[in-house]
Amino acid sequence: MPTIAQEPTQYDDPVTEDEELLEPLAPQDWPPVDHLVTEDDTPVDNFPSAKQQRLLVESLYNAWTPPKDSQPFLADANIAIYYAVGKPPIVPDLFLSLDVQVADDWWNKLHRSYFVWMLGKLPDVVIEIVSNRAGQEADRKLHTYARMRVPYYVIFDPQEQLGAGVLRLYELRGLVYVEMAERWLAEVGIGLTLWNGMYENKKDIWLRWCDREGNLILTGGERAKQEHQRAEQERQRAEQEHQRAERLAEKLRALGIDPDSIK
Repeated sequence: MPTIAQEPTQYDDPVTEDEELLEPLAPQDWPPVDHLVTEDDTPVDNFPSAKQQRLLVESLYNAWTPPKDSQPFLADANIAIYYAVGKPPIVPDLFLSLDVQVADDWWNKLHRSYFVWMLGKLPDVVIEIVSNRAGQEADRKLHTYARMRVPYYVIFDPQEQLGAGVLRLYELRGLVYVEMAERWLAEVGIGLTLWNGMYENKKDIWLRWCDREGNLILTGGERAKQEHQRAEQERQRAEQEHQRAERLAEKLRALGIDPDSIK
């Protein structure tokens, strides 16, 4: 049964109850960002998390069609999301946001991070990958994303360090998250599933995007392999047809019939 996530009593930097979330602003009202640290170039991730992030982001851009065919989307990993002026950003392991895209001048500091007041909306899906218990994915971060009004929040805990299962999905209901019984994110038109397979020469249990029927959203390598297999099957089918035609022609010649005269 779905459960309502309970709010913890303490947070490092929560969105407070009386704080008004920042609405999209007109360009002339954008606050300055020169003083903000939009990237620190500090490698702090680990190999499993980095590969998992690449898998999720790559497959979206390679093979996913959003609910509206021409609908733009933005997905990335370890990008700072500035959701309120004067608040430090939150940096999810991965996010997916519909109806937004990076600016043409993306080297401009105004566009290097996810500024809600510029892009006009929050991400639709946020995923956190649990590497240890220090990340507070099931309490502080869960509460913060709920108060930010992120529609879907996902916790992937491959080693079950939090002791509540490998995969948990939450949907925002009002001001709180409700744990989902299914893994289909209806408002985004995409699902999540666990997959035991090989990615970048490493076999493991991976978190994957999928369609409504549970079919995986493929990576570039998987699509290339699939297309190669189809081409090989077509080649074999053509070869079999050719051999069959040759056998038939030989039988006709044995009967004194020129197969080329048959139309």
